[in-house]
Amino acid sequence: MTVTLVPVLTNFTRIGKEQAVARLVDAFYCRMDALPEAATIRAMHPADLGGTKEVLRRYLGEWLGGPPLYSQERGPPRLRKRHFRVSIGPAERDAWMLCMTEALDETVAEPAMRQLLHDSFAQLADWFRNDPENPHDKR
Repeated sequence: MTVTLVPVLTNFTRIGKEQAVARLVDAFYCRMDALPEAATIRAMHPADLGGTKEVLRRYLGEWLGGPPLYSQERGPPRLRKRHFRVSIGPAERDAWMLCMTEALDETVAEPAMRQLLHDSFAQLADWFRNDPENPHDKR
């Protein structure tokens, strides 16, 4: 009996690996710089986004199933904890999602993949909220 192993096709591979993640991150921050609705979340970031973009590239690459570059460099993500220094409520979540939705529309050609990522990002963005009304913290 011969067993043929089929490689696992991760979301990282499906969207185009490092190059696609870099395009997504660049498109996302381009929107953050350009959209008036994103001014509040843009102000939470340094003027020079070079380092911020690199961190997001590494995180998203790993989150999508690529190499664990983020964790190797920075340890476990603990993203909410890392963002407690800034207030993230519904308005910030919505601004972030507006930028990410437009970036996905620009960079991810496959409709099913784009929708899957949008839905995953929407859950992540809502979970990030650290305002008193965040339903994730109420138990």
